[in-house]
Amino acid sequence: MPDISVVVIVYNDAQRLPTAVRSALDQTLGNVEVVIADDCSTDDSYEVACSLAAAHPGRVRAIRLEENSGGCGEPRNRGIAVARGRYVMFLDSDDTLDPNACRNMLEAADRTDADLVSGLCVRVHTDSRHDKRVPWYPWLYRETRTLESVAELPDLMVFDTLSTNKCYRRSFLLEGGLAFPRGIHYEDLLFSAQAYLAARRITLIPQTIYHWNVVEKTQAKSISNRRHEINNFADRVEIHRRIDAILDRLGHDELKLRKDIKFLKHDLVLYLRDLPFLDDDYRHRFAELARGYVQDFPQAAYDELDRVHAICAYLLLREDWPNLMPAIDTLINRNKISTPLVVRDGRVYWCDEHLDDPQGRAVMDVTSLGLHAKPLDAMVLRNLLTGYEVHGGDVTLSGGIVNPLHTIAPEARLTAQLEFRARRRSLQTFHFPVQDVRHEDDVITWRADVPLERRLRPLGIVDEVWDVRLHLTVDGTRTTSRLTVGTVGLENAGLVPVRPRLTRFTADRMQAHASAKGHLALKLTQESKAARDGRALVDRHMHGRPARAAKGAYRSLRAVHRDLNSGERKIQVYRRMLRLLPVRKGTVVFESHLGRQYSDSPRAIYEELRRRGAPITPIWSHAGEKPKGFPDDVQLVRRWSWPYLRALAQAEFWIDNQGFPLRLPKRPETTYIQTWHGSALKRMGFDEPSLRVTSEQEQRVYQEALNRFDHFVVRGEHDVRTLARAYRIPDEKLLRTGYPRNDALVRAAQTPETRDPAVRELAQRLGIAPGKRVVLYAPTFRANREGRLREFEFPFDVERFADRFGEDCVLLVRAHYLNRLALPPSVAGRVIDVTDEPDVTPLMLLADALITDYSSVMFDYALLQRPILFYAYDWDEYAGDVRGTYFNLLDEAPGPVARTEEELFTAVAELDEAASRYGAQLKEFVDKYGEYDRGDAAAQIVDRFFGDAREAR
Repeated sequence: MPDISVVVIVYNDAQRLPTAVRSALDQTLGNVEVVIADDCSTDDSYEVACSLAAAHPGRVRAIRLEENSGGCGEPRNRGIAVARGRYVMFLDSDDTLDPNACRNMLEAADRTDADLVSGLCVRVHTDSRHDKRVPWYPWLYRETRTLESVAELPDLMVFDTLSTNKCYRRSFLLEGGLAFPRGIHYEDLLFSAQAYLAARRITLIPQTIYHWNVVEKTQAKSISNRRHEINNFADRVEIHRRIDAILDRLGHDELKLRKDIKFLKHDLVLYLRDLPFLDDDYRHRFAELARGYVQDFPQAAYDELDRVHAICAYLLLREDWPNLMPAIDTLINRNKISTPLVVRDGRVYWCDEHLDDPQGRAVMDVTSLGLHAKPLDAMVLRNLLTGYEVHGGDVTLSGGIVNPLHTIAPEARLTAQLEFRARRRSLQTFHFPVQDVRHEDDVITWRADVPLERRLRPLGIVDEVWDVRLHLTVDGTRTTSRLTVGTVGLENAGLVPVRPRLTRFTADRMQAHASAKGHLALKLTQESKAARDGRALVDRHMHGRPARAAKGAYRSLRAVHRDLNSGERKIQVYRRMLRLLPVRKGTVVFESHLGRQYSDSPRAIYEELRRRGAPITPIWSHAGEKPKGFPDDVQLVRRWSWPYLRALAQAEFWIDNQGFPLRLPKRPETTYIQTWHGSALKRMGFDEPSLRVTSEQEQRVYQEALNRFDHFVVRGEHDVRTLARAYRIPDEKLLRTGYPRNDALVRAAQTPETRDPAVRELAQRLGIAPGKRVVLYAPTFRANREGRLREFEFPFDVERFADRFGEDCVLLVRAHYLNRLALPPSVAGRVIDVTDEPDVTPLMLLADALITDYSSVMFDYALLQRPILFYAYDWDEYAGDVRGTYFNLLDEAPGPVARTEEELFTAVAELDEAASRYGAQLKEFVDKYGEYDRGDAAAQIVDRFFGDAREAR
């Protein structure tokens, strides 16, 4: 009896079948049989299968269906019926198995007595120039694990619906009557769901099992990619209905909900992408099928959708095509603003329709996306192509750019140009002026005559595809947009003559088409016989031995370049070479919040050094391509760049508040001053349960990174008992100076009658009128239940807050820098978003009171001896989670603690009373948690490490 039977299905694929079979025969597990199931092919597939069986008697058998089944299911069923192995695997004729796939599967199955073993599948893009390989849902296969029920890992059934990266006990299939459905597509979904639910034990292994070969540049679409056929969607819906029936019968409500969410987020979106290019009849039939299925989904499924997904689903079910098409454009191109937007009652909505429906009004509300608050140069605007006409060698293009909320004023001066850019980077770009650009209601219309044949000169062999962009300049500010094709009939527009630099033997025409994301692109093609013959000759030479050698050399150079700039190579070079360079005396590398800001204690130390004129060479780390807010007189290095690594390797001092890259060791000659960034309420470091359960190796690597600290700044003995202990920092490394960033707060508390000119300037820049009370709202970081970043959601009605207090008070809102914040237009001038301000200290100095929940800003703001209001609406959840807290904030809060919105508003109304009532508690709070903050922390650190306290003369 074979250990494993590999059922290879084939239909009209004689050329690739031997490769698939060879991958099964060449397994490192010897006792493997191959059953080739031919689905009544019309080519030589069955003959090839028979010859393979004859060449490998006893190891390969070939069977043939009497008539074509039209799908993958029935050939697999026939293969199961004749298989002799203890286990069965499936392989498609155009894919391959990893050489160790069967061995790894069998070992896992025998070791765990599993009915089903599943391993990693990798999508191999065979027509990719760079050997593109994409693991299929790799997070499911990070480690070996065995499940007693698929309900233990719902994502397995929801996402990995393949049947081919799995190994099944044959008796399990036969005794359970498990078979693929006949006469319907997407048979994998149903078969996999049945197998998952029936298996008494499932084992997952992290090894690669299956190579799924994908060809993107092909005219012949696979069955699953024929989404323009309405029966394709009908089959998908029917398969999901059958799975739903099984889940309902078994009472798997949570699995059903997870599957519904995935259908809305993934399955439905696959078809929505193609809707703009399909006719009205298809759209109507598609909407009917979708409505008949998803309208009964529970509200909990819709609650998991992001805003644009929800808008698309709502508009589809109501067949509102004019508003749905722009929404689909934004769904595909996530940063694009595709609609003019409307403002009603101080809120921003996707469109003017459906607002009389309470559900529609809630769905269409896009205020939280912050589209209305973006400056023009940060907007990606929908530019709908309205005309494409070919006149000999010239092309006339026209279109309309959406103007959201009339951001582009009617009197603005407008200019524009079209850009034709070769898709392969570093090649040619051509620009053409737009002759006519003007305002028309909510749209900026434009028209351009482009002499493509005379002016655009492609090379001809490496720049086959050209993308088109429009640069619109509005009173000196530029915004760039791609051209959305929409319903313009490009296929009937005709071909444009072209004169490649490598002559018309490479190409003689350009053909317009829609890109994968729906944008206008042009592709070189050959119309005349001379051009086709010439291109065939060029292609033959391009694939000849000299060309292969040249391309191999180029790819080797590219590979070397990628390797040199990879993270692993940078770490190796840093460890082995850069650290051997001499230390540059006086060089100090500063970093704040992983390079995101010029702020915090590193800034305070740097400014103290600059004030004294200390003889140092300051280098600031920054994250991103365009650093903002950093001083002009310092050297900037981008985090993880080669200059950054060299600066760290040769610096005399490292100063930061969060952590330089963990895997970069510090040389002994370098002094690392870790200022940290806040006292702890939530458990940190090795006090966190999630860290304590990691492997010894992971903990050792983390501890080695912490051991790099030569000095660790604390602001009180609370930090010693919590942070220092949690990070295992010995007492001799502690700097009991207080936080340098808090020096300004201490000084402000000592001289409350004196206002810093920089604070007055900040108030003017924010548009705060003199005499208005300023309240700073600074909550802690918030993530969704999976721990991922999310949009900031107010835990109270910010519009109600503005209406009640906005006459005399301005609310500054500073969300955590990892959360996105958008304020409704209705609160403009009364509530101000200050999340992007690089440093929180000036904001604290400006604020007359603070509202927070559990943010460490409370420890710093308390130094000002100004009122603090605590909005602890979810304290029980926050304090009671796995991570836990160091103390009970409700017992020690030096200010009113509100648990409801009404209690919060009452506390705001009674700010003056809070100042007098909690004065003593505030002082005790400071004494307990900030006893070393005396206003001279920066001076103490500079004195100790950079010389005495005398100012430079």
